[in-house]
Amino acid sequence: MICVLGAGVSGAAAARLLARRGERVVVLEGRDGPRQRAAAAELAAAGAEVRFGEPAEVPEGTSLIVATGWPPHHPLLVRAAEAGVEVIGEVELAWRLRPAGAAPWLALTGTNGKTTAVRMLTSMLTAAGHKALAVGNVGVPVVEAVAEPYDVLAVELSSFQLHRSPGVAPLAAAVLNVAPDHLDWHGSMEEYARAKGEIFARAGTVVYNADDEWSARLAEPYPGAVGFTLTTPRAGQIGVVEDLLVDRAFVDDPVHAAEELATLADVRPFAPHNVSNALAAAVLARAYGVPAAAVRQGLTDFVPDPHRIAHVAQVDGVDYVDDSKATNPHAAAASLAAYPSIVWVAGGQLKGADVEDLVRRAAPRLRGAVLLGADRERIRQALARHAENVPVVEVGGQDTGVMDRVVVEAARLATPGDTVLLAPAGASLDMFTGYPARGEAFARAVHRLADPEAGGGRGGE
Repeated sequence: MICVLGAGVSGAAAARLLARRGERVVVLEGRDGPRQRAAAAELAAAGAEVRFGEPAEVPEGTSLIVATGWPPHHPLLVRAAEAGVEVIGEVELAWRLRPAGAAPWLALTGTNGKTTAVRMLTSMLTAAGHKALAVGNVGVPVVEAVAEPYDVLAVELSSFQLHRSPGVAPLAAAVLNVAPDHLDWHGSMEEYARAKGEIFARAGTVVYNADDEWSARLAEPYPGAVGFTLTTPRAGQIGVVEDLLVDRAFVDDPVHAAEELATLADVRPFAPHNVSNALAAAVLARAYGVPAAAVRQGLTDFVPDPHRIAHVAQVDGVDYVDDSKATNPHAAAASLAAYPSIVWVAGGQLKGADVEDLVRRAAPRLRGAVLLGADRERIRQALARHAENVPVVEVGGQDTGVMDRVVVEAARLATPGDTVLLAPAGASLDMFTGYPARGEAFARAVHRLADPEAGGGRGGE
């Protein structure tokens, strides 16, 4: 019997695949609500049994556990280890069940930028004429794609997924960046970074960020690793020369030659961290043999996902930008670095993350700050220590209507030429159903500010 933990997207996909293969499957789901009951009915129809309730013991007869997101310190997984029952993730299951001749994987991970980079990569592969699909943490379970006739898979992997993927061997693999996140799950920064580094263990080509300390450190044991950098690339790297993205790795003579891949203007939305994402995608694409022209075409064809440094509107000479996806300090720091004069909209659930360094580095760019959400007081205290001359407004309340007051206060602090930037540095579940809902509330409030009679009915500029 195979036990699948969780009836969410990945767990349900794994259970369906295993049931189709004739395995006896039991799904353990700790939550019990309408959505979980609906998923259970679908799984039952597919031949899998679903049991509700928080499990503490390994079901009798279990030979394998497929865990999707459950932390390693969960009592059930501790008991599984004691009993010698193997625990793998949905990604590892997908790798083991690949048919002969299955599509190779181009894989990437990182604290921030994963989804943008994997979608850029998929666009480059498609521009080169390959049948490609973005899978994994991007939202499409890998088990749903491994048996399909794709030429290549662009695989986004989280630290949770990598923690339980001991056999995955991608054709090429990249670590975009590593900063403190999910430490409650992994237990320490070192263990979190180690999980990220697992992506390199069996990769054909190791790809690292030469501008990121942890990424570069994780690549050190791998001779021939290819770096990417926002500065002039050395031989064996891809980087930036003036306004060009250039390749000094996948050329005949890396010491004396370089090939132009694209221009900075081809990267949308433009920001330094997004250029870094584009470079990472380009290295992975080049490792697969994608020509330079397709790298550029892929970038120009790429349509950014919502709520990632998305320009909402300009009102009275002030730009309003939605980066609600900046749900941790590292992501917020990258966003703040993209603009010279900022009224910062921040707050939410910091998940124990430290904001001191974030505020210290951002202070010279800040013209004001408007804080909301559960942990706004911690950000206010950091601003008082490191940006004492920056005016700060706290907007209390936990209702979603708070965002209208936030935008009004931000507009009051801003002057023409400033950017009002929603880069919260925290999660959104204290007030919203997720970061998309937070970004949409911000955009609607901005449009009401621009035209109160329109009621937020206009689209973004």
